[in-house]
Amino acid sequence: MTQPYKIEEVKKIKSKLENAKSIVLVDYKGINIEEVDELRNRMRNSDVKYFVSKNTFIKIALNELGITDLDNYLVGSTAVAVAADEVSAARELANFKKEVTKEKEYPTFKAGIVAGELMDVEQLNKLAELPTKDQLISMVLQGFNAPVTGFVGTLQAIIKKFVYVVDAIAEKEEKK
Repeated sequence: MTQPYKIEEVKKIKSKLENAKSIVLVDYKGINIEEVDELRNRMRNSDVKYFVSKNTFIKIALNELGITDLDNYLVGSTAVAVAADEVSAARELANFKKEVTKEKEYPTFKAGIVAGELMDVEQLNKLAELPTKDQLISMVLQGFNAPVTGFVGTLQAIIKKFVYVVDAIAEKEEKK
């Protein structure tokens, strides 16, 4: 008979995973307690749920949600990063690895489901390098602004040339 606490643990995991746009499995072995605390704080500040549980509980919760692609990756030490957007879970882990655990090879991505698609380590690393939403908005606005800026520059050049011509004519008339 299944223990009630196990059923409750699977329900908790399932509730964390239900509305996720990205679920990233992380191999966290090799990092110490202070680093784990730092990683959890970073994840929390980015609205990413980060937790560790038994692989069997994670697998059951994922399977109940119809996600079976990650079953083969649920071996060894596994943490789960869950986000309501597609990028922040991968980005936060990559930033943590660059900034805090520079010399270590852990934590690392195992695999993930992003927007319903299975992603391997290489794809997750590329995803983590994407610009933030604010950076993308800024880039788009700069793109919109560029033609207007060019148009204004062209108008200013025409006006300057016109003023030079008028000045030249005025000077010529004064000399007569």
